[in-house]
Amino acid sequence: MLTEPLVDFQNKVVVVSGASSGIGNAIAGMLANHGARLILMGRDMDKLREVSKKLEGVEHRLIILDLSKLEDIMPAINKVSEEFGPIYGLCHGAGIADTLPLRSLKVSQIRALLDVNLLAGIELARAVTRRDNSEPDGASILFISSIYGIVGKPGVIGYSASKGAITSAARSMAVELAKRNIRVNVLSPGLVWTEMTKSALSKVSQENVSQIESDHLLRVGTPDDVARAAVFLLAPQNSWITGTDFIIDGGYTAK
Repeated sequence: MLTEPLVDFQNKVVVVSGASSGIGNAIAGMLANHGARLILMGRDMDKLREVSKKLEGVEHRLIILDLSKLEDIMPAINKVSEEFGPIYGLCHGAGIADTLPLRSLKVSQIRALLDVNLLAGIELARAVTRRDNSEPDGASILFISSIYGIVGKPGVIGYSASKGAITSAARSMAVELAKRNIRVNVLSPGLVWTEMTKSALSKVSQENVSQIESDHLLRVGTPDDVARAAVFLLAPQNSWITGTDFIIDGGYTAK
């Protein structure tokens, strides 16, 4: 008979990047509801303060960080770990998207996507898993990827490359860090209505948007749909899950 809670983050410190909006915001809220002490990371202090005011608990920290400046990540994590205590979890929810056909795609645009979606995630994981920064008994890392790292779609070549790369990197990271009891997983959502996706789809015809919506057999997702799965994968109680890519897409990839 199950006696312990399915999800409990009591006294666990979790870093959430991209916490000021969309999926990251929803994940932060659910983590706080389950007792996590959060390090909220974003680029807009006013937005982070608004998020923090709505969270349960009082022990949360805010970090203003431009994740495209990779050299700033390690010092920021080192500093907050010293002040706030050992870190248990990381959810890299920050990301950028763009919709451009191959003929218009520039290398500089691909690099911008890779910096935030891929390289910043790896650098955050490197910082969080330093022995001086992480809990000695283990940790849990989650990358928010996308089904477009798995399946093809016109106009998102750079975005797909960045998301497919973080999924592949996470598998190797899971193998490398398992000996330290550090779990690494990926969550790949389908279309979720956020400000970022609305902006990206603004360059796509309404006919194509309607087709994408109908391809999600149940419905288009919400940030809360993703947050529930994210909290489950991050939770200490699910200590036998690592190296997996959890697809949550309303049936998009089932066809």
